[in-house]
Amino acid sequence: MSAESTPGGPARESGLPRGSELPRESAERIAARGAALAREKLAQAKADAERRGRLPRREPRRRRAGVGRDAADPQLLGSAIRDLLAFRGWEQEVAVGGVFGRWRDIVGPDLAAHTKPETFTEGEVVVSADSTAWATQVRLLAATLVRRLNEELGEGTVRRVKVQGPQRGPRPRGGLRVTGSKGSRDTYG
Repeated sequence: MSAESTPGGPARESGLPRGSELPRESAERIAARGAALAREKLAQAKADAERRGRLPRREPRRRRAGVGRDAADPQLLGSAIRDLLAFRGWEQEVAVGGVFGRWRDIVGPDLAAHTKPETFTEGEVVVSADSTAWATQVRLLAATLVRRLNEELGEGTVRRVKVQGPQRGPRPRGGLRVTGSKGSRDTYG
């Protein structure tokens, strides 16, 4: 016997604590015993189920070949609207309406305060400005505006921006009169 003894018995040669000795059976035999035990428990569960009248299915469940939505199934609102727009050919008109609605976000608050998109026809956007100065500014920014609108709508959708100045009606005939003026002797300043 070894020089060491423990209170519970003789000294341990493996150096492992009590109850954790390595099994003497091989791992393969343990696995085979576990599989046999699992088969035995499965057979017992099936026998119990048969006695109760609830035997599991013998054939596997069949899956539908075409898993997915049918045209008659209820659809999500967004996809139904997209389908309707595609069917009617309204995609571009809706996209242009969306751009007109987001005009302030697209062109910026300063330009949006003085301009307004009016129409979109055959690649031409008509923009009205509230003064001739802003109309000139939009004309100078036309190329940038076309590029920005095409980013929103798709390349090649907008080809031209037509700018209209203020629409105040026809100019009255005759000389211009200002209340309180001195006539031809009135000077600027």
